[in-house]
Amino acid sequence: MNLWYDFLTNEQRSIHKWTHYFPIYERHFDRFRNTDVIFMEIGCGEGGSLQMWKRYLGPYARIIGIDINPECVAFADDQIQIRIGHQADRSFLAEMLSEFGSPDVVLDDGGHNMADITGTFECLYPAVSRNGLYLVEDLHAAYWDEYGGGLHRQGSFLEFAKQLIDELNADHTRGAVQPTEFTRSTHSMHFYDSVAVFEKGRHLPKHDLKTGQSRPG
Repeated sequence: MNLWYDFLTNEQRSIHKWTHYFPIYERHFDRFRNTDVIFMEIGCGEGGSLQMWKRYLGPYARIIGIDINPECVAFADDQIQIRIGHQADRSFLAEMLSEFGSPDVVLDDGGHNMADITGTFECLYPAVSRNGLYLVEDLHAAYWDEYGGGLHRQGSFLEFAKQLIDELNADHTRGAVQPTEFTRSTHSMHFYDSVAVFEKGRHLPKHDLKTGQSRPG
């Protein structure tokens, strides 16, 4: 199934997405198709994206939609469960983890407030499964004052993410940055127009190798 084609031909509940997100989704979500993935989407919109993920990920996927609007309970369906709460409420998020276990994928398409995005990431990312991923979209809001953003503004999620680049590379900073659980559990970070993706993965001991024959001097 082609996710872009599914979106264009959708005749079920409304889906509102930026078009350039679809290659990003396909690149990072493809490996979860037809697995028993636990997929958590923050922000249900009009319910169409939850249906899209169900179609794309296949019959074994478990889709959890989180929203503050109680009317979103109407989006519950086979394989789709809805929970009502605020993404900034850490006790609510802890309840989600207790109920559903470690998510394999978290997609933050919630309220786009910088403090909420960062707080949600700090709460949920450590709980993401060992080879899972965390995607934050609509990060153009990181440059907008009304969402707590602004270019180089302290508290912006993108400024927070820039610091995480140093944590990812902490082993090479000669002690300037101490390795953290983020260092130990994160395999890669990807940045796109308005989207950030954090992929987890198992780490092996790091060392360099040299192979082949050296040229004679």
